[in-house]
Amino acid sequence: MILNPESEVLETLAKSILLAARTAPKAKGVDDIVTALVEAEDIEVLASTMEKLADEKGEGFAFLKRDAGNLRNAGAAVLIGVKASGAAGLNCGACGFSTCKEMLAQQKVEEEFKGPNCMFKYADLGIAVGSAVARAKDLCIDNRVMYTVGAAARVSGLLDADVALGIPLSVTGKNVFFDRK
Repeated sequence: MILNPESEVLETLAKSILLAARTAPKAKGVDDIVTALVEAEDIEVLASTMEKLADEKGEGFAFLKRDAGNLRNAGAAVLIGVKASGAAGLNCGACGFSTCKEMLAQQKVEEEFKGPNCMFKYADLGIAVGSAVARAKDLCIDNRVMYTVGAAARVSGLLDADVALGIPLSVTGKNVFFDRK
């Protein structure tokens, strides 16, 4: 008999969650989504980076430390990001510029994220993340989408993406992401 085997399959199920992100629809069929399964040793790299960001950003950013604790208590985590290869070419203005050419000519800002980017790339990221958390829900895996984990992945160099979000995963009797202070 194997007692409490559910935690042993979390990594395999996390790959299924990333599969949902990969196969999510993309604008104009262009896939600029980047995914990663966070390995155990990288959890601490991310959590430490989140704490460092909290200290650097100062008052109002204590939630980064709270999220670092959540990440450390997770059984696994996945990262989903977008590394934009261009623009959709629709000149829609949603990025804040009149044309795609004008947006692409701008100097990129490097903070936790890198931009500006085409709004459709951000929409693709949102759809991929939505597909991933829907899959996690279907598998009864507790999860929470965290900007903080994605920012730490980019700042620490663990994920080469312009914008990223992290999704810690947990299979415990009590959702570790529910009662947050």
